[in-house]
Amino acid sequence: MLRVILLVNALAMATVVLHSRAGAEIVPAGVAWAGWLELPLFITILLLYVIQPVLVRLAPGRFWPAVMAVIALVAVFAYPPFGAPSGVAFWRWMGWSILASCAVMGYFDYRGRLYSPALTEARLHALTARIRPHFLFNSLNAVLGVMREDPRRAEVALEELADMFRVLMKEHKELVALDSEISLCERYLDLERLRLGERLVVNWDLSCKPAQALVPPLLLQPLLENAVYHGIEPSQQPGDIAVRVARRSSEVLIEVSNPIVDTPRAQKGNQIAQANIRERLALFFDLEADMRIDRSGGRYSVRIRLPYRRLNT
Repeated sequence: MLRVILLVNALAMATVVLHSRAGAEIVPAGVAWAGWLELPLFITILLLYVIQPVLVRLAPGRFWPAVMAVIALVAVFAYPPFGAPSGVAFWRWMGWSILASCAVMGYFDYRGRLYSPALTEARLHALTARIRPHFLFNSLNAVLGVMREDPRRAEVALEELADMFRVLMKEHKELVALDSEISLCERYLDLERLRLGERLVVNWDLSCKPAQALVPPLLLQPLLENAVYHGIEPSQQPGDIAVRVARRSSEVLIEVSNPIVDTPRAQKGNQIAQANIRERLALFFDLEADMRIDRSGGRYSVRIRLPYRRLNT
């Protein structure tokens, strides 16, 4: 909806600029166009939203004509009450409406091809292939360190490591259950505790966790890995990582925070992981999800907001 509003208004402004003979005419003409255009535009969007369940069941050959029919109908009824822009004849008003609609639908058609399932799957595969924990060798060394003292713990650690990489090597082209993502993170943290011991404290706040929620695969683990690498490893003192998962109305909120340590560390890996997560959120949810970074109160926090999707039961 936001893209439709912005595109149509951009086209209207381009029309004003092209038809204005002097720069002083642009602002008043733009205001006049906004007065003529916004209400029919909002009515069109509202109608398309209401009849969306019917439109999505139409074949492609009927879908676009149906959308164009709605747009033309609104343009016809909107013309008499509001008059024609700058005295433009009815046929010009209708022509502009049809051309603007074709331009907007052409944009969405291009965008649909750009993010077609095959291309999206290929991009997701490339992105998730880059998410491989840096702790592999550290974990193996930690297992070797406890193998003689606690063979049972070393065996469990190797099983956890195998389970983790079994998950990491899968093709991640669909959303996964939030519970399985949390379980993966718990196995990862158990492995990190082998070498960090009591220095690693994790506080989980899952009291408001949404039941049966779906999230992009490998969403939490890279954030926890960054939190360990930047907030726990550089310090000799115990540090806590706080993880909060909650549902707010139709959204899922995820927050991971860690203490800010003065010891400088390379930031490139952190930025790559965050950019990776942002792109995967965009591929799965488009504008409905976002990720924000906050540095305050001596803590580094990553907050993710995404739409609530649930398992089909």
